[in-house]
Amino acid sequence: MLARARARALCACGFARARVVHARRCPTGARGRRARLRSTAATALDDDDDDDARAVDDVSTRALGPRASATTWVWASEAYDVRGDGEGGRGARTRATRAGALSVAPMMEYTTAHFRVMCRLMSAKTWLWTEMEVDQTLTHAVLEGTRVDRFLDYPVETAATVLQLGGSDPEILGRATAIAAPYGYEEINLNSGCPSPKVAGKGCFGAALMTEPRLVAECLQAMNENAPSGTPVSIKCRIGVDECDSYDALCEYVDTIVRASATRRFYVHARKALLNGLSPAENRSVPPLKHEWAYALARDFPECEFHLNGGLKTLKDVENAIHRGPEGGGPIAGVMIGRQAHADPWGLLSAADTTIFGESTNPCASRRDFLEKYVEYADDTIGRYGTAKDGYRIPSVRHMMHPIQNLFHGCANNKMWRRLVDEELQKRSKKPDTTVRSILEATLGVIEDEDLDAPPRAAGIDAFDANREWDLPTKGGGYRAMDQRAVVQH
Repeated sequence: MLARARARALCACGFARARVVHARRCPTGARGRRARLRSTAATALDDDDDDDARAVDDVSTRALGPRASATTWVWASEAYDVRGDGEGGRGARTRATRAGALSVAPMMEYTTAHFRVMCRLMSAKTWLWTEMEVDQTLTHAVLEGTRVDRFLDYPVETAATVLQLGGSDPEILGRATAIAAPYGYEEINLNSGCPSPKVAGKGCFGAALMTEPRLVAECLQAMNENAPSGTPVSIKCRIGVDECDSYDALCEYVDTIVRASATRRFYVHARKALLNGLSPAENRSVPPLKHEWAYALARDFPECEFHLNGGLKTLKDVENAIHRGPEGGGPIAGVMIGRQAHADPWGLLSAADTTIFGESTNPCASRRDFLEKYVEYADDTIGRYGTAKDGYRIPSVRHMMHPIQNLFHGCANNKMWRRLVDEELQKRSKKPDTTVRSILEATLGVIEDEDLDAPPRAAGIDAFDANREWDLPTKGGGYRAMDQRAVVQH
């Protein structure tokens, strides 16, 4: 029945929409109830959800809308003097003096150029971040004569993008910054907060750098010296690491950076990191949140700009964090949200421009409107870097579908749609005529018009309690980021 619904949902002009006239739940044990999804990490579908399949009895097709006008997406390597010295390119333009009130956090395997296009189509004002790029990856690519576009290139329409670098050697970080300079990123950031064993353990950078503030300052200064004029170099950090988790130590960390480098912008994940005993996922939940520490830093270092990260999920959280912080704390310049932007991108970003940035309208009127714009980019970009030996184009259709896998979060038949997408990708992702548009045409029949045409709306469960009892730390007050007994209990 699902196959019949997909087939009848096709339409030659634009996407098709199959209206479900009548649906009934399959009996227990029916096909799909305990089906194990065969998705790869690229689609990240939830195969542990006990979701009933639905049998579609009758469908009628309806066009999603006319195709958007043809768009040629221009990439930084094409628009700027990437192959030359960078003079006269985007490096000469005036950059924002302050980062945005809302940023989408850097996330490995998520915040790709394609994910950022999705975000930018939903919000023209939100600041976007790359995945972390390791400094040695960039320098080796240049030495080996390999084009670094796959690591640094991006569509210029996604401007206001921050490049995050990982490393711990000032000289190499400086060279990596110089390599990235012609691509015209809005800001360049050093990762001093990632607790992953590959980064903070074997890599000896990320959160491990918090124990070496002088080295961090040297790294930041080398990056500042090699960044284009007017491009700020910032740092993303935790509030502590392992036993180095007092507020005094955090203040020393910030003070050392301020005294020995030009960096004045800090993105603070308000949890400590435990490099031994906790996984990266556990480091995002087990150590308690200490939002008040970011406000205390803003109070104690008024010459700096602080952005709050950790545990925040909604646009209301953003508003409250910026405007309803603790009395006696300093001002927070912005909020960074990570996993929620992937889990429910439409719910977080579709109304951000009007809600957070005061714009009169949002970029997309509906999910249908968004999809028409996104497929133009996606199908124009598939195969940009050729075809791999295994037959997949680079980037592939699967790469393009990955960012929008949670577009219908909270909608009826969301999981069924993702299951159908995965089936279509498995059957024909290698075929040269497969496009994102064709995948959507074959699967959107199960999504209701009410969800496709619903206007932008902020969603999610608020996590920031503006009425809590705050405990602002002070220097010399003996404040610690985490009671070690909590680790033992965990």
